Amino acid sequence: MMYSFNTIPEAIEDIKNGKMIIVVDDEDRENEGDFIVSGEKVTGEIMNFIATYGKGLICTPISEKIAERLGLEPMVANNTDNHETAFTVSVDHVDTTTGISAFERAFTVNKMADKNSKPSDFRRPGHVFPLISKPMGVLERNGHTEATVDFMKLAGLEEIGICCEIMSEDGHMARTPELMKIAKQNDLKIVTIESLIEYIENNVKVIEKAITTKLPTKYGTFDVSGYYDKETGKEHIALYMGNINDGEPVLARIHSQCLTGDTLGSLKCDCGQQLDFALKNIAKEKRGVLLYMEQEGRGIGLINKLKAYELQRNGMDTVEANLALGFPEDLRKYNCAGQILQDLGVKSINLMTNNPDKIEKIQEAGIIVNKRIPIEVEHSSEADFYMETKKVKMGHILKLEA
Repeated sequence: MMYSFNTIPEAIEDIKNGKMIIVVDDEDRENEGDFIVSGEKVTGEIMNFIATYGKGLICTPISEKIAERLGLEPMVANNTDNHETAFTVSVDHVDTTTGISAFERAFTVNKMADKNSKPSDFRRPGHVFPLISKPMGVLERNGHTEATVDFMKLAGLEEIGICCEIMSEDGHMARTPELMKIAKQNDLKIVTIESLIEYIENNVKVIEKAITTKLPTKYGTFDVSGYYDKETGKEHIALYMGNINDGEPVLARIHSQCLTGDTLGSLKCDCGQQLDFALKNIAKEKRGVLLYMEQEGRGIGLINKLKAYELQRNGMDTVEANLALGFPEDLRKYNCAGQILQDLGVKSINLMTNNPDKIEKIQEAGIIVNKRIPIEVEHSSEADFYMETKKVKMGHILKLEA
């Protein structure tokens, strides 16, 4: 069933204004909805509403920076929680009495948000349960802890909030149909973590340029820029020549690293030939860009790719092997590639690819694909099954001999 969720900008605006929102996570995770509100702006009245109508555990997601400022240590040395929820020791502010009332819990959280607060301002243990968010938020862990802190960042507020699971009247977890009713009854925005991830990927910068230098190659001399991917910790490079930021479409290739094919000459794929094709054509035009992305094995990594090779030796195709290892058929994302192109001043490209999905994804990342340039290269008979799978199962546009 399709549900009509609110947009992320609508939710951000309500968070800025001190209102609650409801955030729903993935069906294949906890499949729960949480009330979320700013820790700076939470009041006793809001805390009472959350306690009354949420009925779950009221927690206080915070950034690592706030945890360090307040000296909040992990609750346990060995975290065995199913989702590695990062509880710290619980706290009450020293100016509370018991600390348990809705108003005193709101007061404690407000004081935690105060930049002037220090560790000695809080008793341990207490009735407020901080959770430490992962540094990259929902891009690193798709939980309510990270969603809460990410919403505070997007709203320009202190990186501390309140989240609480929403239960049904019968004590079981409320699922999406009931959560939609609760949102409507209380005039609350309701969004998904999935849509938050998509929003951040398309609107928040995840790359950092580290260096630009010259690289002489057998194809000619390229400018080369290295980038850190803050989302994944990976490193990508861009090789380019000519004036690529003049607004005209640029010949481009987005190439996923393939150590076995690009460097070792593997006969199981056509990656090395595609790389050679792209660099030769850029050099021929004396203008173009190639992104070399650290996305070995369509994102599963080198060792897992070798495991997939072994499964393929026993009869599986490349898609079946990925699935057997617990991965999707393609883990690659293109928001980082889009941001690198934008950083280089490239707005429109003539993309060398046989993969329609790559065209769609790079356009979603904000790059105009003026036209597709087919990559027609020879491959060995060892790669016949792989090429057929790319055409039949992955939708690549290939001309294969019968």
